[in-house]
Amino acid sequence: MDRSAAPSGDIERLRTIFDGQQAAHRRDPVPSPARRRAQLRRLGAAIKAAAPSIARAISADFGNRAPQETMVAEVFTSLEAIRYTARHLVRWAKPERRPVSIWHRPGHAELLRQPLGVVGIVVPWNYPLYLAAGPLVSALAAGNRVMVKLSEAAPRFGETFARLMADTFAEDEVAAVNGGVEIAEAFVRLPFDHLLFTGSTRVGRDVMRAAADNLTPVTLELGGKSPAIVCDDFPIAIAARRILYGKCMNAGQTCVAPDYALVPAGRVEAFVAAAGRAVQGLFPTLRAPAYTSIASDGHFARLAGYLEDAARMGARLHPLHPEPSDPVARKLAPTALTNVDLGMRVMQEEIFGPLLPIVPYERLADAIGFVNARPRPLALYAFSDDRGAVDRILGNTMSGGVTVNDTMLHVAQDALPFGGVGASGMGVYHGREGFDAFSKLRGVYYQRRFNGAALLQPPYGARFRRLIGVMLR
Repeated sequence: MDRSAAPSGDIERLRTIFDGQQAAHRRDPVPSPARRRAQLRRLGAAIKAAAPSIARAISADFGNRAPQETMVAEVFTSLEAIRYTARHLVRWAKPERRPVSIWHRPGHAELLRQPLGVVGIVVPWNYPLYLAAGPLVSALAAGNRVMVKLSEAAPRFGETFARLMADTFAEDEVAAVNGGVEIAEAFVRLPFDHLLFTGSTRVGRDVMRAAADNLTPVTLELGGKSPAIVCDDFPIAIAARRILYGKCMNAGQTCVAPDYALVPAGRVEAFVAAAGRAVQGLFPTLRAPAYTSIASDGHFARLAGYLEDAARMGARLHPLHPEPSDPVARKLAPTALTNVDLGMRVMQEEIFGPLLPIVPYERLADAIGFVNARPRPLALYAFSDDRGAVDRILGNTMSGGVTVNDTMLHVAQDALPFGGVGASGMGVYHGREGFDAFSKLRGVYYQRRFNGAALLQPPYGARFRRLIGVMLR
């Protein structure tokens, strides 16, 4: 990360943008649903028109990423989120009638969802479009002004997206900013009405500390070691292909990628063999653009270090492709690891790369216990056609989200909330829950001119005693 000093003018510029958005919010605190839908349509049209340049910028930042992968995983998912939200936001924004007890009638109650004000979004480098657009869609739908801090580790995308937002929105609607660590630190210290951060657990703690000075509520989308549990009844070849696709998409640089697989002890060798066939079917050659590069030399060295550490401690390494890794192009060959030990770095840290430790288990209870002995993950994957086994896994584990019989697809469901739990994050967004996350849920009770409230007010005489006796029965 760039540790060079940020010009003071850049930090002052952050405050100027923030103050301008605050002033705009005060002038128009509750934008009409029609205006919000128009903003979403502008955003969608801008992303669609710029999709080729976005894909080129992301590929350049990675060293190589297939434009097809960007179109599927980032452009399509962003546009789907926009379409879904635009279709529903008018209904979401309407006051919601809530029941009142008999003792508070004839008054009535409503829930108002009102914009919070100015929202800050901190974007990571691994899916820079989708992880900017997703929360941006929710925040705009809820009627907020938004500032987006883009990752210094994806500078070409950052320039492209900042220019796109400047061409699409007034600065007091949406502003995207770039810069190094000092800019990021100044950004999260602004007194936002809500701050959403996507990134590592370590940095998430720092963000939460900075936000606490302003009592800024935070949504933290972090990561962790997301397990895939393969049950005895599920076809091993299908499980292997789906897990390895999730592990190799974006070369495993995905917060919800399956981090390790729990496989019945008697099926480990079959799983490894099927995993090799799956990888070679997906990527006949690792040199092709379809296989994404590791994003930096530092990350490549970190992952190579995991393999060296695991081999030194007795793990068996199973290359899943005949081609070796290419450090120059930062193409890391997908590798399965067996005979892993919990002391290995690959079992201690989130992998964020195409390495898959395989942990054998004897009974499903053992696999569930293994998951529960670790911090709660961002995602969990269960592979079984036995509904009883799936319900047992769901009922006895906790994770941010779940896909059954595949990987990562729960994230693309706009009607489902997305978010972590415990060490993998706090808060959710996407869909209705995203609208609520960036809204103030404001309870309002409407009293009638003629009502019975005076019956419970002083002086407390016989009438009060009779009434409270009925109320407390």
